[in-house]
Amino acid sequence: MVQWFNLPWPDLAVGFGLCLLISALGFLRTDWFISIGYGASVSALAVWFAWAAPPSVTGSWLQAGLLCLYGLRLAGYLIYRERSASFARELEASKARSAHITNPARLGIWFSVSALYVAMAAPLLFVLLAGDTPLLWPGVVVMTAGLGLEITADWQKSASKKRAPNKFVHRGVYCWCRYPNYLGEILFWLGNVIAGVGVYHTVLSWGVVLVGFICIFLIMLGSARRLELKQGSRYGDDPEYQVWVSQVPVLFPFVPVYSLRRLRVYLG
Repeated sequence: MVQWFNLPWPDLAVGFGLCLLISALGFLRTDWFISIGYGASVSALAVWFAWAAPPSVTGSWLQAGLLCLYGLRLAGYLIYRERSASFARELEASKARSAHITNPARLGIWFSVSALYVAMAAPLLFVLLAGDTPLLWPGVVVMTAGLGLEITADWQKSASKKRAPNKFVHRGVYCWCRYPNYLGEILFWLGNVIAGVGVYHTVLSWGVVLVGFICIFLIMLGSARRLELKQGSRYGDDPEYQVWVSQVPVLFPFVPVYSLRRLRVYLG
């Protein structure tokens, strides 16, 4: 029984409580459950796990620091974006969506995303408790690459939208794939999982980290699909847009998948 279910339950439970507290922002506006509340929760989990099981090697310090930086950057970027003129239309749509979501639905979102954030960050706790892992450094490298890609994609998109708010972004890293920020997110969380390979000693620990990663992977697929549909309705008559979508893979560079419109397995 111990081999199957042994986990650091007290540390995970405190982390879950922190996520509930922080992501409660979503009761003010539902999108905040999965945007600002998401970023702030990840940062809080990184700090809590590092406090509960202080890092003993440089790699685990970096893993914790990357998670904290990821969350702070994401929350800060989303707050900044909401204040930008180019996001005004989407902001009004977000407020309209939030107004139509019932309180029982909000409760379901609140509990489920809080549990998901803990599962996604759990590899860090397992690494910290173990002290070191055989793939810690490769995982940290993948996390760094993913975060760097996200930062670059968001910066290039913001700069492009300032110059031409009504134009789609297709230069820079957007020449590699159409949604590089989502690819960066996938890489970041994949690296977090890789960092802990070798210390997932129970079936349940594997289950927790895989559920966390599979969920964020499917969420990114769903987000990319939703954005593809949105861009298609907005820019579909633009010949330059048609060339871009026919030549640049939707999510993974060098993988000739140019549309997720018919995708059936995704979240979000």
